[in-house]
Amino acid sequence: MGSVGAERRRPTPAQTPEERDVWRDGVRAGWRDVQRESWREGRESSVVQSYSFDSYQLEEEESSKDVPERGVLALSQPDFEEPIPDDRYHGIYFAMLLAGVGFLLPYNSFITDVDYLHHKFKGTSIVFDMSLTYIVVALLAVILNNVLVERLSMHTRITVGYILALGPLVFVSVFDVWLAKFTTRQAYVVNLVSVGVVAFGCTVQQSSFYGYMGMLPKRYTQGVMTGESTAGVIISLSRIFTKLLIADERRNTLIFFLVSISMEMLCFLLHLLVRRSRFVRYYTSLGQAKGPGRCHDPRDNGTGYRVHHDVTTEEGNGGTGTSVAEEGLEDVVGGIYVRFDAPKAKIKKSWPSIRDMILHRYVVSRVIWAYMLSIAITYSITLCLFPGLESEIRNETMGEWLPILIMATFNMSDFVGKILAALPYDWSGGRLLLFSCLRVVFIPLFVMCVYPADAPTLSHPAWPCFFSLLMGVTNGYFGSVPMIQAAGKVPPEQRELAGNTMTVSYMSGLMVGSTVAYAAYSFTTPGHKIPTLGTHAPANGTGY
Repeated sequence: MGSVGAERRRPTPAQTPEERDVWRDGVRAGWRDVQRESWREGRESSVVQSYSFDSYQLEEEESSKDVPERGVLALSQPDFEEPIPDDRYHGIYFAMLLAGVGFLLPYNSFITDVDYLHHKFKGTSIVFDMSLTYIVVALLAVILNNVLVERLSMHTRITVGYILALGPLVFVSVFDVWLAKFTTRQAYVVNLVSVGVVAFGCTVQQSSFYGYMGMLPKRYTQGVMTGESTAGVIISLSRIFTKLLIADERRNTLIFFLVSISMEMLCFLLHLLVRRSRFVRYYTSLGQAKGPGRCHDPRDNGTGYRVHHDVTTEEGNGGTGTSVAEEGLEDVVGGIYVRFDAPKAKIKKSWPSIRDMILHRYVVSRVIWAYMLSIAITYSITLCLFPGLESEIRNETMGEWLPILIMATFNMSDFVGKILAALPYDWSGGRLLLFSCLRVVFIPLFVMCVYPADAPTLSHPAWPCFFSLLMGVTNGYFGSVPMIQAAGKVPPEQRELAGNTMTVSYMSGLMVGSTVAYAAYSFTTPGHKIPTLGTHAPANGTGY
C-alpha cells in the first residue's frame, strides 16, 4: 500500500515547485506513510460516504476531471445495463397491429355501409361529404397534435383519441340507426358532425402512434400500418356478412356498428396493457433520451437518497474533494467524514419556444423531405378515387353490391401491400418519390369506368375490381415504406417528431386528394344536395 500511495502522489508536470517539495517531504517520511496506509487498509469504515438526492448526480463533471492524475477510484457512476427485452410470442406486434385497426376502424364504419347511406340520403353526395369532412378536420387535428407533441404526454393524446372515436360510434348507432330519433336532414348533419369528431380523435391518436412507433424497431411501424388496412378488411367483411345474413337494413346496420364498437374497445384495452410492458418502456425511454437501464439503481437505499463511495479523501491531502460549504452539510464521527446532500430544488420544465419548435421541425424535414413528399403524393392519388368515385360505380346486374365489392377489394389488396412493405429493401427517397408519382395512371383508368355516364368505356364490373386491386396493393406498399424508413433517418431522440411530421404529410396528401375528388364530383353532378329540412326517415323498420 505504501508503494501504491507513493504512486498516487507521484509528481506531475502540472504541479508547482511548492507541491513537488511537499511530495519530497512525503518520500522522506516513507515509513510513516506506509504505516498510515496500512492502518487505513484495515479499516473498512474509512471510506467516505456521501448521500445525494435521487434526482441529481453528485457533481458528475467534477468527479470525472483529471481522474488519472488524482488517482480517484471511479465508483460513483457504475453502469447497470439492462438487457434488451424480447417481444415474446409477438404479442406486442399483434397489439400494435390492432392499434392500427383502432384509429381507422371508426371512419371505415361510417363510409363502408354505402348501401344504407345511399338509400337513407338518396340524391345526396353523402360519401363525398363524409370524406371531405374527415380529411379537413383530420388535417387540423394532425397539425395541432404536431404542435402539442412536446407539451402533452403521448399516452394522454392517445387516450383522448380513443374516447373521441368511441363516442360518435355509440351515439349514431343508438340514436340514429336504432331509435331513428332524427329527421333525414338532422341525421345527415349528425352523421357529418360525428365523422368530424371521429376524425379529430382518430387523427390525434394516429399521429401520436406514429411518433410512438418511431421509437420502436421498424417492424412495429409496419405492423401499425398493416393494422390500418386490417381495419378496412374487417369492416368490409363485417358489412358483407351482416347484409347477407340479415335482411332488415336497419337491424343489420345496427349489428354492423356494434361489431365496430366492440373492436374499438378491444384496441383501447390492449393499448392500456401494452404501454406498461417492459418492452415498450425500454424503447420509449431510449427514444426520449432517458437511456436504458435506469429503472432501478442498486445504490438507492429506498429513501430517495443514493450512497456514493469515494476514496478521494482517503489520501492524506484530501485536495480532490468538493467544497462542503457549496455542496451540503458534513459530519465527522470517529474520524470518518460523512456528507449529506440536501435535496436540491427541482428545475421547473418550461415549454419550448415557437422558434425552437419551428427549428426542430425544419431540421427533421430537411432529412426526410423526399419521404414526406412520397407519402403525400401516394395518398392524394388514392383519395382522388377512394372512397368517393369508387362508391359511384354502378352496374345494372350487381346493383349496390358492386361498390361494396370494389371497396372490399381495395381494402384487402391494401392489406397485402402493407404486408409486403415488411420486406427488407432499403428505398432511397428519390426512387420512392418517382414510383409514387407513377400511380397517377389510376385516375384516367377509373374515370373510364364511370364516363360517359350512360355507357362507360370500361363498363364490365371486372375492370373496376381489377384496377382497385392494383391501386390497393401499390397504396399499401408505397404508403407504408416512407413512414417505416423515415424514422430511421434521424437520431432516436427525434423519431417521435419525425413520425408526427410524416403524419402531417400523410394527412396533407389525403386533404389534397379528397378536395380534388369533391370538386370534380360537384362540377359533374351539380344536382346533388343536402336533404330539405323537415323530411323524416320513415319508421317502418327499414330506416329509409
